[in-house]
Amino acid sequence: MPGACARTVFRCFRSLERLGDRITGAAGPFFVALAVILLSIGIVCFFDIEQPALRWPWLTTSVCVLLALNTLGHYFWACTIPPGFVEDPPRQGGSGWMWARKRRAVRNRALTGVRWSEDVTVSKASVGKCRKCLKPRPERTHHCRICNRCVLKYDHHCPVPGVNQCVGLHNERHFILFMAYLVIASFCYVLFGWHQFLEAIGYYHQPTWPYRVPTLAFVLTYILAGVLSLAVAVMCSWHVWSVAKGETSVEAYDHEHYRKIAEGRGETFVNSYDLGKRKNLELFFNVGSDGYPFYTLLFPFRIDPYTDGWSWARREGYERHRGVREGDELTDEEDS
Repeated sequence: MPGACARTVFRCFRSLERLGDRITGAAGPFFVALAVILLSIGIVCFFDIEQPALRWPWLTTSVCVLLALNTLGHYFWACTIPPGFVEDPPRQGGSGWMWARKRRAVRNRALTGVRWSEDVTVSKASVGKCRKCLKPRPERTHHCRICNRCVLKYDHHCPVPGVNQCVGLHNERHFILFMAYLVIASFCYVLFGWHQFLEAIGYYHQPTWPYRVPTLAFVLTYILAGVLSLAVAVMCSWHVWSVAKGETSVEAYDHEHYRKIAEGRGETFVNSYDLGKRKNLELFFNVGSDGYPFYTLLFPFRIDPYTDGWSWARREGYERHRGVREGDELTDEEDS
């Protein structure tokens, strides 16, 4: 009897979870539209109210424009670049003005697709079959319940803050840089606009509001910027830390599970994708001596990942995680 009750409760929660997935998927375009509107209002407020009061306008204006371009640019790429699905054909890097240029020393070498390097061991991924869509898929791939497709290097499905698709192999770089620049821009918005905010709420008496943007719009965006500068900073820091450890959000949960299993057997779990924090970050952003120049982090250029998702850089001598045996791997059903 208790077992039947538990199964009934579990089915109810799974039904509610699927309903939440459908609602989240349907509300995605609304979140995107809301994010675009709020970003646009914030930028207009800043350049109408705060930027004219900054010192050294020849310098600060350029920096502010660059911050706005990076925030909008990386948000656009995170929303429009497909994360990478198992059935997609191999992608080729572009050569237009929106694409970053390679270092001169490696200009004749492929820095996208699979980047073979002397100081990194890149090996073919093991291939299994998805239990949900029955398609072959490489390791680090997970099935998204909302998209109902297998995503290469799946991190999570992101309806908020308005990406409205999965974050995976091809758009995770832009997603993290969007969050980073959003935090910087929001912090600057709060830092440089506190005097105008006090004017707007009536702390300083002024006969008229001397700006084109309505007072209410500035007050609301100022408060929102303060909240975002803290909340998104926490989320961004967690993602960057995961990248530095060589894992995605899903893998962070998986690796904790594997670590407990390994400890129970008296073994030590070792993440085979963890090449050290510096190298993990260089590979993720595809920069460094064997990648693109570091200045590409300062502009919203398009850069493909170092791999096509069917091969991965690993620790020397590792073909799989240490402490994980056949049958230990979590399935998407267990991740859910």
